[in-house]
Amino acid sequence: MTDILDPADPRATFGRTVEERFSHRLTLNVPSRGNPKVERLIERLNADDEMYALWLAANVNAVERLQMTDHGPVHVKIVMNLASKLLRVVMAAGVQPGVVVNYGMTPEDAEVVVVLASLLHDAGMSIHRKDHEEFSLFVAQMKLRELLPEIYPHPGTAAIVRSEVLHAIIGHRSGGSPLTLEAGVVRVADALDMAKGRSRISMGIEGTMSIHSISAAAIEAVHIEAGVEKPVRIRVEMSNSAGIFQLDQLFREKLKGSGLEPYVEVEALIEGEEEKRLVQTAYRL
Repeated sequence: MTDILDPADPRATFGRTVEERFSHRLTLNVPSRGNPKVERLIERLNADDEMYALWLAANVNAVERLQMTDHGPVHVKIVMNLASKLLRVVMAAGVQPGVVVNYGMTPEDAEVVVVLASLLHDAGMSIHRKDHEEFSLFVAQMKLRELLPEIYPHPGTAAIVRSEVLHAIIGHRSGGSPLTLEAGVVRVADALDMAKGRSRISMGIEGTMSIHSISAAAIEAVHIEAGVEKPVRIRVEMSNSAGIFQLDQLFREKLKGSGLEPYVEVEALIEGEEEKRLVQTAYRL
């Protein structure tokens, strides 16, 4: 007889067996803006059962075993779209990606790096949370060797793109030091998956109230748009001022050292209050 799952059990939503979990399969999509390389990669990844299984395994470790927030298909899709938007807004302001500056490649190639790094940055969570950034490197190495030759037939070019993706992956860890625009974008986008309680531990998962759970629940939406004083504005909608903790304590740490500090301003709109710039002259986001 099959046990009846508690509705609060993640398996009640995601499924119990491999087959059930695959029946809820998420389709990746990102505005490619005519970038055929990104279009082909997304097509390939949507058909890749092994990659999807790795995302599922990462989420089982995160949500079901460690009671953390989502690190699976939904998370990587959100990060991919945020990172792609952030990259385009920064490039529109005249900032050049690493693959353009150092290798004479194109902005379209930078988008490939950002898309792949976003989708693979937490692949190591399928093994363990501890040191997952390092584990992600060799999981990603395996997949990149499968994916890139079709897009970049020249082995040298494929190796360069692979190296850039791996650099962006390791740069998202705590204390990471991105050396390229692409890596900085992925690091910041990862921290921006905070809307509607997705960041850190939500009250529904944790079962208790803390500054992490309360502040996460206060974030309603995150928008990336052209800035006023800096090229990019990250505009965060909050239902409660407790959400400032997410930005001032958690997001700031990811922005710091990302290389994007000169290009990003952050503002919060709290319902019933006027728009406020969060960090003043001591350290401006």
